[in-house]
Amino acid sequence: MAPTAVYTQKDSPSSSQPSSKGPALAIGSLETAQDGKYQSLITELEATRQVDKLLLDRLVDGATTLEPSKYNSVHVTLASSDYQSLQESTLRSLLTQLLTGLTPLGTLHLLNLTDGLKTLPSELTLSGFLVLSAAGENPGDSIVAQKPAHAIGASVSLKKRGSATTTSTTAFVTTTTTTSTSTTTATVTSAPSVPLLLRKRGDPAKKKALWALTTDASASPSTKIDADALLTAEDKARPVPTCAPVDRSAPRRKKACKNCSCGLAELEEEEKRNAPVVVIDSSIDGEGGAKAVDKAERERLLEAAKNAPKATSSCGSCFLGDAFRCAGCPYLGLPAFKPGEKVEIDFGMDDF
Repeated sequence: MAPTAVYTQKDSPSSSQPSSKGPALAIGSLETAQDGKYQSLITELEATRQVDKLLLDRLVDGATTLEPSKYNSVHVTLASSDYQSLQESTLRSLLTQLLTGLTPLGTLHLLNLTDGLKTLPSELTLSGFLVLSAAGENPGDSIVAQKPAHAIGASVSLKKRGSATTTSTTAFVTTTTTTSTSTTTATVTSAPSVPLLLRKRGDPAKKKALWALTTDASASPSTKIDADALLTAEDKARPVPTCAPVDRSAPRRKKACKNCSCGLAELEEEEKRNAPVVVIDSSIDGEGGAKAVDKAERERLLEAAKNAPKATSSCGSCFLGDAFRCAGCPYLGLPAFKPGEKVEIDFGMDDF
């Protein structure tokens, strides 16, 4: 019987190690193309893989878009001025495009970085990358970031306790090859499913009891407290609006309020009674002037002003003013008015 050699296929490489020989994308700018860095990068990459070439402005201006999950690696070599302009405008949108163009576990290589790009790692993280190595302090350092293996925003269904545990299983295939007979045997083993359990909800009655008012640990919940029983008759009484007593030396309020209790109304009434009365008379000094009148004359003028709306005149000139009134006219001293018009006399004219 001829000897038989049995070969067992080795496990596939770890899923965390991406292939380094897949298609790559090289991105440069006009400045790096002029100084030769872009051409050097392309030459280095073409020795081991297929390389697509693209200038930065094509992506930034939206002139081209990357095919989803096409490249195993993206290599970006830019000048410091290019990185600075990207940080101020469209860095986030560019990183999103590069993330779309990478395959799962694909890598992004940012080359020729300067020490002024301290926020670049955080921008990579916010865009969905995993930063594998950050740049150092020296100019020309690079950052390597990786696209996660899972899709951004992937959802996982959660099974509740007691529900069916039917889940998809992963098949592990072990292949055995016999060289003499050229036969292949495959054994399929299903991995056991592990349900994801949610936290069990607590008893609502126990939760409600925690907030109940109790007199002691063993007593039942007490009755509700009547809020009205906590108020006294004084609390329910409507407050009477009062103000501070009037101060004659302090600045006075504009006017006494209705039902004044601070004494301001009495003070205003007293000042009104004692205020001097000044009457404008055109016959004084031939040019007109002001003269003070006594209390009796003041009361007469007030009475005349009160009766002015009901005034009747035999001469028809009483309404025109003192120049047209006779010596016995009851409206002597009042200003001119129209029949039926209310006449008001200001006795605060003590500034004449």
